[in-house]
Amino acid sequence: MELTKTVDTVNLTDGKIKKVSEKVVSDENVKLVINDNISRNFSTLPDSLEEFATGYILGEGLVANAKDIKKIEIDELTIKATIDSKKLKDDEELVLVSDSSGGWRSKISFIDKIESDLAINKNDLINNMEKLKKNALIWQETGGAHVAAIISKNKFIVKEDVSRHVAVDKVIGAGALEQIDFNQSYVIYSGRMPADMLIKVARVGIPILASNAAPSFSGYTVANKANITMVGFIRGNKLNIYTNPERIII
Repeated sequence: MELTKTVDTVNLTDGKIKKVSEKVVSDENVKLVINDNISRNFSTLPDSLEEFATGYILGEGLVANAKDIKKIEIDELTIKATIDSKKLKDDEELVLVSDSSGGWRSKISFIDKIESDLAINKNDLINNMEKLKKNALIWQETGGAHVAAIISKNKFIVKEDVSRHVAVDKVIGAGALEQIDFNQSYVIYSGRMPADMLIKVARVGIPILASNAAPSFSGYTVANKANITMVGFIRGNKLNIYTNPERIII
């Protein structure tokens, strides 16, 4: 499927009008069905759908690890996942809370504290943000996509999407499918860092989340509770370390 489309537009620059062609992201309505009884729709780029489903299921805490995802079938824009989840059977109230605003306050107690000895050099963090931008090919073409990467030893996996949440879901899923050790990995991406994003990475045990954008206080609260190192405003040679700075080697 096409990830971009070309459209006609009218450009106004310095008072001069001209007709030009521009590329825009080709987002689609993708349906995710889990165990035939949970159905969600997403506006997303229609690529890396297996990775997206895997990362979404893990980030929502529906399974403990990727081995509990028994099957993922993709039929054009419909994803059908079969998972082994006690949570779906016993407590559906806990299902799908991090991707809806307002629910995090009542669910925050279910996040385990992350214990990890991972430490990264600040220069590596800055350099990897630049590498992330260079690999953001859809964003470069359209300006309409978020980009995320999961970094672990010699792995640097990049995914893009119109949604910052789905971009992170995709890299978490890709990391899980490649059996990356989340405890020794970190995610760097473009986008704000509110509670729902911190909950997502906390559930899979990722100890560091970094962005070129800002955190929110709800995200700061979750990062503290989950023992996540949260880094924001990585721009040029500058960054802010909001929580657990011992994981950033200065």
